[in-house]
Amino acid sequence: MASSADIFSSDFRKLPYWWEAYTPPETGDDALPASADVVIIGAGYTGICCALTLREAGINAIVLEAERPGIGASTRSGGQVSGGVNVQKKALAAVGESDAQRTERLSARLRDADAAMSYVVGLIEKHGIQCGWQPTGRLTTMWLPQHYEAWQSRMAQLNANTSSRARMIPREALGAEIGSSVYHGAALIERAGHLHPAQLYGGMLAAARAAGAKVYGQAPVQKIARVPGGGYDVTSARGTVRAGQVVIATNGYTGAAMDGLDRKVVPIMTYMIATDELPAGLAQEILPTNRAVSESRRVVNHYRLSPDGRRLLFGGRARFTPTSEETTARLLHRAMLKRFPQLAGTRISHSWGGKVAMTLDSMPHIGGADGLHYALGCNGSGVAMMSYLGHSLGRKIAAQARAPINAFDMGEIPGHPFYSGNTWFLFAIGTWYQARDAYDHWRAR
Repeated sequence: MASSADIFSSDFRKLPYWWEAYTPPETGDDALPASADVVIIGAGYTGICCALTLREAGINAIVLEAERPGIGASTRSGGQVSGGVNVQKKALAAVGESDAQRTERLSARLRDADAAMSYVVGLIEKHGIQCGWQPTGRLTTMWLPQHYEAWQSRMAQLNANTSSRARMIPREALGAEIGSSVYHGAALIERAGHLHPAQLYGGMLAAARAAGAKVYGQAPVQKIARVPGGGYDVTSARGTVRAGQVVIATNGYTGAAMDGLDRKVVPIMTYMIATDELPAGLAQEILPTNRAVSESRRVVNHYRLSPDGRRLLFGGRARFTPTSEETTARLLHRAMLKRFPQLAGTRISHSWGGKVAMTLDSMPHIGGADGLHYALGCNGSGVAMMSYLGHSLGRKIAAQARAPINAFDMGEIPGHPFYSGNTWFLFAIGTWYQARDAYDHWRAR
């Protein structure tokens, strides 16, 4: 087995593997306009899809990005796409809610989560985006036997409200799907898959620009100030723009200038590695059906093959605080070998990280009032969900609608009196969850 000192390839890079094919672009130094109908803050999937929808409705929308467009999670994620799975897994009951109300609320969210996947797939087809989209399905592998039972109980509702075509795979049949013996079965979501997230972003950005959207990089927003009589002054490092309406689409990179929303979302670091190209046949031994995989643990690991099928891309929350790419690579490499001992000796070519945004109710949200809107809280489901929420918010603004546009348009994001945006507690909670996962798995062997 390779030691931690020699797991890195000779050309090891501390950058996303995805950037080999598409690097977040520079945007030039054009002067900001004096005004715009809508100013969108954040140029990830959410902001770009919102801008595209607004421009298609004839609304003058510009996007301000703190760094290069797409440099955050939109070009760093695992690229897994599914509709409804994570929403159902993380659903919480509201205080005073009956079983029937909870079921209907969850069903509505499942339908919208399914629509989120349809939106992304439709966007790929409409704009001819070449992003390695492979609709090969997704496995949620079961860390414990009781996880299998819990998922089995959710199948009827999931299939009734989505087009997931979900079914359970018992442990004894799992060998045809994955070359690992550590799991207690899996849930297969047939209508799912994986893609190249950076190339998807590049296609979205090109579509938005073709529709007339202007995107300005190196423009971190420092202040949003309400203007007497209506509208907002949005002040950035590149100047101030008078906006009729503002959209905050910063997700895991939400700062203190974002109208207090940094106290409503919890940014969490997540990390990935890419292996060197694997020997002939080894990639197919590991994932013979080329499905995306995510685990049922508290601290999730996820993985899939690269678009060319030659590498394994393995991710998870290796650390709950920022640390070096070498450290997280070693941790993820160790976790990878626990699942796939046959990868002993495999080296790592890339290691990187990025931020996702969790909410205290584990749900994505769109909302806002008086012309100041937001779409935040991917909770680990960014590719489909955040793209769709940006699009939905664009539709709502274009229609000048007051009523909720979808099931995630549910009023204010819940906060907590003891959370002020400081994530000091994540290390303790994350370490405890990791220990519980390890202990529970040991007991279930």
